[in-house]
Amino acid sequence: MNQIFTYLLCFYWLYALGLQAQTAKVSFELQFPQAQNNALLDGRAMVFLSTQDGAEPRFLVKDGPDTQLLFGADVEDWPSAKAFSVHSDNSFGYPIEALSALPAGTYYVQAMLHHYETFRRADGHTIKLPMDRGEGQNFRIAPGNWYSKPMRITIEANKAQVVKLVLDQINPPIRDPEETRYIKHIRIRSELLSKFWGRDMYLGAHVLLPEGFDQHPEARYPLIVNHGHFSAKFEGFRETPPPADMDTTDYSERFGIYGYNKIIQEEAYQFYKTWTSADFPRFIIIEVQHANPFYDDSYAVNSANIGPYGDAIMYELIPHIEQRFRGIGEGWARFTYGGSTGGWEALAVQVLYPDEFNGCFAACPDPIDFRAYTTVDIYKDKNAYFYESAFKQTPRPGKRNYLGQIEATLQEMNYRELALGNRSRSGDQWDIWQAVYSPVGDDGYPKPIWDKYTGDIDRSVAEYWRENYDLRHIMERDWATLGTKLRGKIHLYCGDMDNFYLNNAVYLAEEFLKKTSNPPYEGLVDYGDRAEHCWNGDHSQPNYISRLRYHTMYVKRILERIEQSAPKGADLKSWRY
Repeated sequence: MNQIFTYLLCFYWLYALGLQAQTAKVSFELQFPQAQNNALLDGRAMVFLSTQDGAEPRFLVKDGPDTQLLFGADVEDWPSAKAFSVHSDNSFGYPIEALSALPAGTYYVQAMLHHYETFRRADGHTIKLPMDRGEGQNFRIAPGNWYSKPMRITIEANKAQVVKLVLDQINPPIRDPEETRYIKHIRIRSELLSKFWGRDMYLGAHVLLPEGFDQHPEARYPLIVNHGHFSAKFEGFRETPPPADMDTTDYSERFGIYGYNKIIQEEAYQFYKTWTSADFPRFIIIEVQHANPFYDDSYAVNSANIGPYGDAIMYELIPHIEQRFRGIGEGWARFTYGGSTGGWEALAVQVLYPDEFNGCFAACPDPIDFRAYTTVDIYKDKNAYFYESAFKQTPRPGKRNYLGQIEATLQEMNYRELALGNRSRSGDQWDIWQAVYSPVGDDGYPKPIWDKYTGDIDRSVAEYWRENYDLRHIMERDWATLGTKLRGKIHLYCGDMDNFYLNNAVYLAEEFLKKTSNPPYEGLVDYGDRAEHCWNGDHSQPNYISRLRYHTMYVKRILERIEQSAPKGADLKSWRY
């Protein structure tokens, strides 16, 4: 028995040494010929490696099992005439954490510098962040970012190598979207946000005008705010049918069907026909553009780190749009809906600005109860990445499919963000939640809800989140005053197999709402059987169709709500032509 044990032990160490022998000793030297006058650089240097031929490596890093590799390092006050080295001591990687553990082999490699700007905020903090440049906080295409052409390299085991990458490519500016008879684009300077950030800051919106807008100058219209992620144009509206010969060989892994791009365009054209039909209600719908230095949108609330976006949207942007496009301009004639991020925002603005909206339709909302912050209870759990146990370490799941099969853990998802940028600068999901909900840290950046590396939760930050952004807690805490203002306005929808476990928080919020009295909430909570993320309450269509029909999904209920709750003397006719 002892001989067998010794043999196995020796075999293990030989195997481990063999693996170690196959790892690379490589660094990447980034050169910046785009720079001028030896300017000092701030940003995030990123090196992408892929074993897949074809697509550029910068587009292949993701949460799922088919992700490729990324290593990131901070660049701060760096002379642009001097090459910058990304190596094991200054970088953090995903899904391989250390560059020293990179297996030998053949790769396609590409480097990028995601530029940061210096902000001197009104709160006295000076911080460095990537300003949105019209692309919606997408570092891959952000205008002005430098990158190298993909290059095929072979990394040899146990051989010190320096790979030189010349960042001689630059992302072009984003073109302004075109306007049509129905679609208009608004951009205004926000006084509130400019004061907070210490520089000019802007808000924008895509505006969908009703049929007959020009022919009925006397009409004033209800306003619907469709909240959601940044969009370069008004999504889901197409005034011409898609080409009959449109390519249908594209495959959607999520939905398991071919030709989904054409389906999207067909649905957009169908909405145009519905929108312009004789019996469709005449509303104004807007999609807000509020990308900021942390993310592709602000979450539409006031935040210590991001600024007073809630007030800026509510009291600067919306009145501007209503005045320009003849909106009624009163709370009884405003509604809001959205899914995912937009679902959270729809509920948040209804709860935090209860008199300004007459109903919210929140589908698959981001966590609305932080006892189910996806799979973490931030008030009770000690660690976000692993379940508590004396004898084993079980990772918390982060993403699943409708069968419950896990695609990524919470640790993996957060490590990907950490490779993209530290101090909440990844421009991605977990970091924006932290930037919106957290107090400002001593360094001027968002105070972490948990240690990004270990996952250990900061209880004091959790308490701050509870009192300011836990929507279920806020409703329960303030129902004595909020209840009458929210009665009949709250509608929640979620698939019971949401990919990000968002249904768990909806269950908890529903428990509270069902118990409300004096007054009862008189809204709706609905679930889709085995439905994944973006389910919006439509039981008659598969999710890949229903997710494309947000603009028409809630119209009937909005009309009923207006007729039931409009004040005496309200304009219920000028827009019903």
